[in-house]
Amino acid sequence: MPAPAIHVQDLSKTFNVPVREAGVKAAIRSLFKREHRDVKAVEAVSFDVSPGEIVGFLGPNGAGKTTTLKMLSGLLHPSGGTATVLGHTPFQREKDYLRQITLVMGQRNQLVWDIPVVDSFERNRAIYRMDAGEYHKMLDEMTDLLDLGDLLQKPTRNLSLGERMKCEIAVSLLHKPQVLFLDEPTIGLDVTMQRRIRSFIQEYNRRTGATVLLTSHYMADVEALCKRVIIIHHGKILFDGDLSDLVQQFSAYKTITIDLEEIDGIDFTRFGEVVETEGLQVKIRVPKTDTPGITGKILSELTIQDLTVEDPPIEEIIDRVFSQTEIEPEKE
Repeated sequence: MPAPAIHVQDLSKTFNVPVREAGVKAAIRSLFKREHRDVKAVEAVSFDVSPGEIVGFLGPNGAGKTTTLKMLSGLLHPSGGTATVLGHTPFQREKDYLRQITLVMGQRNQLVWDIPVVDSFERNRAIYRMDAGEYHKMLDEMTDLLDLGDLLQKPTRNLSLGERMKCEIAVSLLHKPQVLFLDEPTIGLDVTMQRRIRSFIQEYNRRTGATVLLTSHYMADVEALCKRVIIIHHGKILFDGDLSDLVQQFSAYKTITIDLEEIDGIDFTRFGEVVETEGLQVKIRVPKTDTPGITGKILSELTIQDLTVEDPPIEEIIDRVFSQTEIEPEKE
C-alpha cells in the first residue's frame, strides 16, 4: 500500500489573542497591561489522504479549515502534533516541497493587478524556475482546459471575477503541483463558472494524479468532486469517511416523490409529511427506517405513474452534523 500523500497526526494550532473590555478605561488600562487568551483553532486533528485522492474538507466558518490548510502548506507553524506532505514537513518550507504544492484561496490574488495576465504567468515561471518548454506546454494545456484565450493579454484589473478566478487557478497550477490545497476555489462565481472550475479540477486530477484537499461551502462542488469527506467543527474532526456513508448515517428521513393519475380525495398525510404538491406530483417526507413499509403501502393502495425515493439534500445533512457537538449516528 503506497504511503499517504498527506499524513496528519494530532495536529493542533492555538492562537494567543489580545482581549479587552469596551470603554475608555479599558483602553487606557490595556496600554499598560495587555490581557490575552488562548484560542484553539485546530485541536488534535488526525487523517491521511492517499495519492490521487480528492477529499472534501468541510466545516462552518471558524471551524479550523483554513488554519489546517495553512499549516499543511507551510504558512503556519503548528502548536502541536505532526504533519507530512509528500514526505516533507510543511513548516520547514523546503524548496523541493514548495515546488510540489499549491494553495488556492478564493478571491486572493496571485496575479499582478496592472499587468497582463501572461506576464504574471511568466513571473511564476521564473519563481519556480520552470523549463521554457515545459512552461509553454502547461500554458497551452491551461489555456485549452480553462478557455483562457484572449484573457492572457488583458490586465488583471480588467477581468471579471469569473475570468480572474480561472486565471488565478491556472497560475497556481503552471508548475504542475502534485498536491492541491483548494480553499473555496469557486466562491462568488456564477453557476456556469463553478461548473467549469469543477470540471477543470477533475480533469487536472485525472491527467496528473494530483492529490486534492478541498474546502467549499458549495455542496455541488463536494458532490461532484469528492467521494470522501472530512468534517471539522470547533477545531475537531467529527466525521471522516465516504460521502455515501455520511448520507446513510445522518439522514433522518427520505423523500418519496409520487406521480399520480388523480390526486383528488386522497389523504396523503397518512403516509407521512406532505412537503410539496405540484399538479399530479406529491412529495412526502418519511422517517428513513419506515421508508420500505410506507413505499409498499403507497404502491398497494394508490394508482401511480412513477415513484422515486431520495435522500435529503447534502446541505441539510451537513448542517445536521454541524449542529451536533458529537457525532451520534442514526440507529438502524
